[in-house]
Amino acid sequence: MVSVKELRVRITSVGNIKQITRAMEMVASTKLRRFQERATASRPYTLEIAGLVEHLAAVLGDEALEMPLFRAGAGSRVCMLLVTSDRGLCGAYNSNVFHALEAWIREQRRAGLEEADLDFFVYGRKGYRYLEKRGLNVTRFLVDPPLEEVDFVQAAHTSRQLVAAFLSGEYSRVDLLSTAFESMARFKPRVMAFLPVAPPAGGSGEAADVTSMILEPGPEEIFESLVPRYLETRIFGALVEALTSEYASRRVSMKAATDAATDMQKLLKGKYNRLRQEGITMELLDLVGGTEAQK
Repeated sequence: MVSVKELRVRITSVGNIKQITRAMEMVASTKLRRFQERATASRPYTLEIAGLVEHLAAVLGDEALEMPLFRAGAGSRVCMLLVTSDRGLCGAYNSNVFHALEAWIREQRRAGLEEADLDFFVYGRKGYRYLEKRGLNVTRFLVDPPLEEVDFVQAAHTSRQLVAAFLSGEYSRVDLLSTAFESMARFKPRVMAFLPVAPPAGGSGEAADVTSMILEPGPEEIFESLVPRYLETRIFGALVEALTSEYASRRVSMKAATDAATDMQKLLKGKYNRLRQEGITMELLDLVGGTEAQK
């Protein structure tokens, strides 16, 4: 049977854990608001540049599809940029990403590829450790700067690395697996085709009459300059949404842990009070019994 002293120690331990989880919940909420603002602020630019690519692709027609970034690569291997977290304590965030990764690997097998034909660029220590444990090939572990400190310049650098790998002729395509942020309670891993580029549909919302556009210096030159920026924007958007999803998941997880600690504290305090009352009652009965025995 648990003693009163042991229950007191447990109540203190649960209270300490509760303080930690509440502090982590507050930190996650603060960072979540910051990254959510970045994700929201970047979306209009992403939609606008996607619309420009769509319009210019319509102007160029088949000529756009003959450009290297719009054709399947010459290689037989496939590359993926995998985005996970650096730290844990974020609920099922990483587990959901790994489930999506395993489903993607099974699709590659059905397409005739082996695991040895897959290469990975990785953001996040959790993803790196998972791939290493599975024996999959990590071509590049993007660890400096950490994902939380990545800005548009770093995202553009990652995009250029992926484009260079694709144009080297080693890969037939490059995919991107990250978590899309939909709401504070909904974030879902998704696999997107990154290269070759598929002209986006409905990027800016309203269709434009591309034949009436005056393009200077010319559609080819503009298109060649715009496509790299479009790819950089997609990488940056994916990284920011993944970070937002990570902190949303961590906030939910830490709130659940805090609530569970509160419930456990109430349960332990109830047991503690009952045991303490039983001890007081037994002492009173012993005292009464002793007094009666002396009469």
